[in-house]
Amino acid sequence: HVQLVESGGGSVQTGGSLRLSCAASGYSSNTFCMGWFRRVPGLEREGVAAMYTGGGSIFYADSVKGRFTISKDNAKNTLYLQMSSLQPNDTGMYYCAAEKGPGMTYFQALRVRSYNYWGQGTQVTVS
Repeated sequence: HVQLVESGGGSVQTGGSLRLSCAASGYSSNTFCMGWFRRVPGLEREGVAAMYTGGGSIFYADSVKGRFTISKDNAKNTLYLQMSSLQPNDTGMYYCAAEKGPGMTYFQALRVRSYNYWGQGTQVTVS
């Protein structure tokens, strides 16, 4: 039974940085894909970045590549999203998600429907 809790959101000026955290429990190491998603005003929730808890593939949406970095600390059961060069259109609610099993492709890892476990979200506002 997976539980996810996001934190680290807030308000930041254009060009600034934020680091989001996702504290996870109830999953086995090396067997889950975990991702960050966001819902920006006027758009559907979409994938930002994802990776496997056991390492290997890392996936980024084109819109954040080079600006955002996803990472993990398995000892702390925590997933991170380091966000830099933030722009106003990065504003939105950011969610952590997890799904068991290996084998996700890039498309699957950044697709909302691929995930069964979700946190409540943390708000990011860039102005």
